[in-house]
Amino acid sequence: MALKDVKTRISAVKNIQKITRAMEMVAAARLRRAEQRIESLRPYAGAIRRMTRQAAEAAGNVPNLPILNEHESEQRVALLLVTGDRGLAGAFNSQIVRAGIRLGGELDEGGKQTAWYASGRRGVSSLTFRGHEPTGAYTGFTERPTYADARAIASDLMAAFVDGEVDRVEIIYNRYVSPLTQEVTRETLLPLQQATILAEGGDDSLAGRAGDVDEPAKGAPRALVEYEPEPGEILERLIPAYVEISIFRALLESSASELGARMTAMRSASDNAGDIIKDLTLEFNRERQAAITQEIMEVVAGAESLT
Repeated sequence: MALKDVKTRISAVKNIQKITRAMEMVAAARLRRAEQRIESLRPYAGAIRRMTRQAAEAAGNVPNLPILNEHESEQRVALLLVTGDRGLAGAFNSQIVRAGIRLGGELDEGGKQTAWYASGRRGVSSLTFRGHEPTGAYTGFTERPTYADARAIASDLMAAFVDGEVDRVEIIYNRYVSPLTQEVTRETLLPLQQATILAEGGDDSLAGRAGDVDEPAKGAPRALVEYEPEPGEILERLIPAYVEISIFRALLESSASELGARMTAMRSASDNAGDIIKDLTLEFNRERQAAITQEIMEVVAGAESLT
């Protein structure tokens, strides 16, 4: 390779490295804010989910309300995939899409239909490319979701459940553990009888992981709670809040996970660019040394021919 070509490649890789480093720094700054939003939400999310579970236990038989009724048959399942609007985040988006497609295949094998919902342009485009046109597509807010975004998604899903368009609602998202680790998480939101919050031994919200709310140990005495109005009426009011806060929590988790994955991916890209620059610089020096040696040999040969 000519010296000019090597020099051009070195310059191009250095420019790419500047971009990846800048993206890493931006992601790192935004990640800290995303972590703070998760920490702020944890107590409230844990309380809502805990109160919903306790009210359901106190109510005994679930009241005969549309949002609380478990459908007689389960023929159609709604799957909400929470992805990002942008790429350059490693396997962040692809692992959610793969998990969703895998679950959809399992439902198809079981004779069930799938209603696809997707948050984030990557999820929407991936499902469309695979021939699964999303019933609900929500884009443009994945880096900084708001409660209004979660409420809009929850409203569509609850309406579909109440109208009988779907018989179960599930959500798949990346749970934020650290900038290096994101766990694909699947939760059942509706019907309440199958919801993850009522699963024995299930993860009771972010608060359970963060230690914000201490749950009584199994078998330990629990405080007696008197409900006014009746638990069933309270449960009717809590269910929409539970669905909304669960989706909002998933959006925040996904946002932090996306930023962590992007920061890690950009750092890896910067390191790889540095290695390429070293190799190209070494090649450039070798080529230049060879050219200098060749010129010296030509000068010596010319001088000898004159003697």
